[in-house]
Amino acid sequence: MANARRGEIEAELGGTRRRLVLTLGALAELEAHFEASDLVDLAERFSAGRLAAGDLAAILGAGLRGAGEAITDREVAALDVEGGAAGYARIASQLLAVTFGGGAEEGAGHPFGEAPSPSPGTR
Repeated sequence: MANARRGEIEAELGGTRRRLVLTLGALAELEAHFEASDLVDLAERFSAGRLAAGDLAAILGAGLRGAGEAITDREVAALDVEGGAAGYARIASQLLAVTFGGGAEEGAGHPFGEAPSPSPGTR
């Protein structure tokens, strides 16, 4: 079972219930993917709500790898998700919300959620 206090969520990807978590290593991977200078830059990028399909695959891939799965972004992009692209966006939104302190339910009305700063007072 996922522990939201530790930044974990569960989601069904490819017909299998999987755990996702953005560990420090996974966040570093995303900083490189998005060419972000730091976590604040990364959070601001996510809160803008403009992510490409490849970005969603990178976020979910990093989350799966953070939880211990050996999976590539290309393999993640090939997984069936209920709701298609909107389903991928919903899962990414939930993962970003728990990672950046918003809780799993926050951001449900916005396609990618509103990711607050990783540390209070850094905005």
